Amino acid sequence: MTVSIEIKDIGKIFGQGAKAVTALENANLSIACNEFITFVGASGCGKSTLLRIIGGLETHTSGKLEVNGQPITGPGVDRAMVFQHYSLYPWLTVIENIKFCRQLKAHTANRTDADVETAAGRADALLRLMGLTHVPHTFPNQLSGGMQQRVAIARALMSRPPILLMDEPFGALDAQTREVMHDLIRHVHRIEGSTIVFVTHDVEEAIYLGQRIVLMAPRPGRIDTIYEVPLPSERQQDMKLSPEFLSLKREILDRIRETSGMKTDFEQLERLSAQTSDNEV
Repeated sequence: MTVSIEIKDIGKIFGQGAKAVTALENANLSIACNEFITFVGASGCGKSTLLRIIGGLETHTSGKLEVNGQPITGPGVDRAMVFQHYSLYPWLTVIENIKFCRQLKAHTANRTDADVETAAGRADALLRLMGLTHVPHTFPNQLSGGMQQRVAIARALMSRPPILLMDEPFGALDAQTREVMHDLIRHVHRIEGSTIVFVTHDVEEAIYLGQRIVLMAPRPGRIDTIYEVPLPSERQQDMKLSPEFLSLKREILDRIRETSGMKTDFEQLERLSAQTSDNEV
């Protein structure tokens, strides 16, 4: 197995002294090249923080992080991020947003006419792949949420990044559009061959997309359990109704409740409800 991302004893503390908060503690994980891995867990478990550390948008307090064998000290052209909020440039059209990264310094050094022509072909290919050929000169505010996210994904893929980091990219979409985007991103994964690290709160989404699921637990944020997904590489939406899928979903949801203390909260709520009923009697 060729390792794409190596996470060794990563820790992250926000603040200092009495106000210090441990967001991550001793996170260890190896992610293979071309793997599609999903992260789930209760709010506050550190999954988005870990993703931002991999992306170089956040520094780690302790431990070691390597991407393709190199230590990470900041953002790089080998990693692209897709966020929940589309973060498109409203003054640029669809095709201009997709091509935007080609204007950055990291991509313009020693650029030749052949490189420019190749990039133009790449942008056209991404338009077709994302189903955007009918809106290349449209501005973001004229598009639906699903269409805007397609543009954001195409922009992230423009530079052919070996690693695609996605932080709840479909969280704001309706259920039907989200299913379409699930199949689209799996198709992109097959075509592009990128390593994809995908953070979500949706357990069903995590199972359908991922080859492995990393469940994180809060207080402090840590990697709790890693699940292998017992589904074939080619997936259809009706697999979500299979016994294997439903069994894994139930197991993961139970573990999230256990690690977040939700079962205890439910018990307290039941006792409170019982006390209220007794008082009313």
